[in-house]
Amino acid sequence: MVMLETPRLLLRRWREEDVAPLAAVNADPEVMRWIGDGSVRDEQQTRSGIEAMEHGWEAQGIGLFAVEIRSTRELAGFTGLSIPDFLPEVLPAVEVGWRLGRSYWGQGLATEAAAAAVRFGFEDRALKRIISIAQVGHDASERVMAKLGMHPFHETVDPSCSRRVRIFELASDRYVTATR
Repeated sequence: MVMLETPRLLLRRWREEDVAPLAAVNADPEVMRWIGDGSVRDEQQTRSGIEAMEHGWEAQGIGLFAVEIRSTRELAGFTGLSIPDFLPEVLPAVEVGWRLGRSYWGQGLATEAAAAAVRFGFEDRALKRIISIAQVGHDASERVMAKLGMHPFHETVDPSCSRRVRIFELASDRYVTATR
């Protein structure tokens, strides 16, 4: 079972006790503002989402990690790698994504978590390229992408919600060069 550690975070697989705290994150309209059509999600939708995240691990050997604060053991949200099926025009691709509760914003935790996921993708899963997708206007996510060394390469419309999205990418050779 894959588990990653950073100075402040533990990235791990999902547990039953993660449903309620992640449901609280997913119920916050400000957190969900830039996700799909901006709709919040209830506990059952969150449970189904966690089941899908776990299925990704089993089916593809990659997935979204629960992000736990090491010092407090609190669930902050998630990060990791997934296949962006909602945007067929970028496939085949692997996307790094994240979602943290509002009380964890502005502390560099999204960058710390996503950087660990990118490292896992390139070093442990030998990926050649990782993308990230943000709705146009979601400047905070684009700043995280830039800190990861990603660069914008395409803009399109998310067919699931008709919102404009910007796609960033990082190739493994650029990652290797940046980390040396």
